[in-house]
Amino acid sequence: MSTTEVDDALRRAAAVIAAAPEVALACHVNPDGDALGSMLALHLALRAAGRRSVASFPEPFVVADHYRDLAGLDTLTEPAAFPEAPAVMVTFDAGSIDRLGGLAAAAGRATELIVVDHHVSNTRFGTINVIDPTAAASGVVVRRLLAALDLPLDRDVAIDLYAALICDTGRFQYESTTPEVFDLARELAAFDLPIPSLSRTLFEEHRFAYLGMLGEAVARMVLEADRGLVWTAVTQDMLARHGCTLDEAEGLIDIVRRTREAEVACVLKETDDGRVTVSLRSVGRVDVCAIATARGGGGHRFAAGFTSEADLDGTIALIRAAL
Repeated sequence: MSTTEVDDALRRAAAVIAAAPEVALACHVNPDGDALGSMLALHLALRAAGRRSVASFPEPFVVADHYRDLAGLDTLTEPAAFPEAPAVMVTFDAGSIDRLGGLAAAAGRATELIVVDHHVSNTRFGTINVIDPTAAASGVVVRRLLAALDLPLDRDVAIDLYAALICDTGRFQYESTTPEVFDLARELAAFDLPIPSLSRTLFEEHRFAYLGMLGEAVARMVLEADRGLVWTAVTQDMLARHGCTLDEAEGLIDIVRRTREAEVACVLKETDDGRVTVSLRSVGRVDVCAIATARGGGGHRFAAGFTSEADLDGTIALIRAAL
């Protein structure tokens, strides 16, 4: 979308939300910091203005422990109590309707479905699509939406937007880190944010059990220098032996991607239903979003993912072939 198209969609979304008696908000399954932070920021801003808002995400309805310091988690609604046919529904950071899991049906029945996202691979499944691939995070788009709605920031909203921002820029390390990102960070930091503790819980604090699993995953890393690929896998057996959950393995890709000799880093995670979720990162030359999109996933040029029906060996074979 061009800047003009994004601005127009933003204005239309703001008008629809402003006129709605109630707004239903949802982010994608197994939400990350950007998805949760973006949704909670708008949710809390609406509630602070006396507006009716419901916020949720699909089963499994469990917030990963490292997001525990985000504001407003106690105001979330279980997916079973989410409106079945909302008049106005807003989704966050979901590149396609299937990413909404059990809440996809509600999205399909919504009179107005506003899609807020920054993934270039977004399928534009809404009636209004506020999608800006140049934005560093969905939280950046939400900040613009709050301005269009004339909803002020407060400390809780700022905490959630800051979490969204630092999660999707890798604490201001990724290619997405622009002057706009630092401008927004400065605006948010003025609300006396708990930056040290938030950074620790989001990025640095892990259970001892996780560190054991991390050690095994690192020991199993494979470098295929001829393809510029480094990868490892987390199996259900590994999770069980170390007493870890699948969501705890999300940050593993940030360790694997440190490999100097590799252009592309990959982590395969075996789910309890036999499928394999894939996280991909690129140093720059390879567009991993193209690999993920061709297999039903999505993301960005430098960070993407998809879910495979093949086993671990079959999935890494698909990635080798794509490279």
